[in-house]
Amino acid sequence: MEQAAFIKKYATTRQHTDSLKWDALQARYGNPDLLAMWVADMEFKVPEQVTQALQERVAHGIYGYSITPDRYYQAFIDWEQARHGLTLKRDWIRFGSGVVNSLYALVNILTQPGDGVLILTPVYYPFFNAVRDNHRQLVTSELRNDRGHYTIDFEDVEQQIKANEVRLFIQCSPHNPVGRIWSEDEETRLLALCEQYHVLVISDEIHQDLEIDRTIHPFKSALTVANGRFSNRVIVVNAPSKTFNLAALLNSHLVIPNPKLRQRYDAQIGRFSQTEISVLGQVAGQTAYESGAAWLDQILAIVRDNYHYLCTTFAAHAPKLVLADLQGTYLTWLDLRAYVQPAATKAFIQDQCQLAVDFGEWFSPDDQGFVRLNLATNPQNVREAAQRIVTCLSQMQK
Repeated sequence: MEQAAFIKKYATTRQHTDSLKWDALQARYGNPDLLAMWVADMEFKVPEQVTQALQERVAHGIYGYSITPDRYYQAFIDWEQARHGLTLKRDWIRFGSGVVNSLYALVNILTQPGDGVLILTPVYYPFFNAVRDNHRQLVTSELRNDRGHYTIDFEDVEQQIKANEVRLFIQCSPHNPVGRIWSEDEETRLLALCEQYHVLVISDEIHQDLEIDRTIHPFKSALTVANGRFSNRVIVVNAPSKTFNLAALLNSHLVIPNPKLRQRYDAQIGRFSQTEISVLGQVAGQTAYESGAAWLDQILAIVRDNYHYLCTTFAAHAPKLVLADLQGTYLTWLDLRAYVQPAATKAFIQDQCQLAVDFGEWFSPDDQGFVRLNLATNPQNVREAAQRIVTCLSQMQK
């Protein structure tokens, strides 16, 4: 399907549908008329096969307690193998109602109050909450930023692990918000440090399928790094929600290869969650894994084009703006500091440009002056956002 036809078929407006992204603008930003470029979900309908499968299930008319069908396990296992070369075993897989909920549970299961938990900042802000809300010691290591290309400061990571007796590392891979897909060399070095200092790893891989160019920057799960050398200390959390725009259907995975960790999880998860599976979430996820690959490829093409549009527009009209190197996720990280004082970022972006974004300081106190923009949206929205930023910068310079 040509991109224009795909957009015509799948792009939609979400106002007045109880959308957090659009209908909570007054509550979140104090202005209902902002252009919503925040929240990691899409303005595209799910694959039509998913809608059809949900309609068929709804027609049955019963939503009682359910079990996960064999076909779901197989669809997920086949997807991981075909897309990422990851070989899973069925008994490694557990289910949750969302990755964030699983992070909260795992922090409790794998650590004790006061234990050090490491995160690499700037990072998805619920990571901070999962540590602090559970009375663990938050330990951070700031990524190095070379004009939008982010790398890990391995020396600082090691120093933070040793100085704070870190027991758990929560990894974001691909990294939200900076858009890096860590190379196997980077992953090997990072996970080897965790092995050396007996640190367990939660790898949040919810953005795994959102590879901007798989031929240049392919995603590699922490479970397959160095031929699986570190898999016994890694728990992966992921979901079909980011890939296929299914977040509100509350279906996610935990992958736990280590039998002792799996037993530990099974013995303790009941203290934190008594939730049954989401039957509609699993119908949607199974169908998406079975038949959503072509749809996803179209979405990724739109995200690539949206990113390149921002790059070329800013290069032409505001060349000192810095967009992070987007390798994975559909989120782009924009550095405004060459034009806007960090403390004035909100006034510029929200009040002048009339955009609703995720602000840099939400991801790290050191990143005021940055904003995160969502590119999994109609290109018209990206063009409008870019034009507003360029116009307002031009007005500032007069």
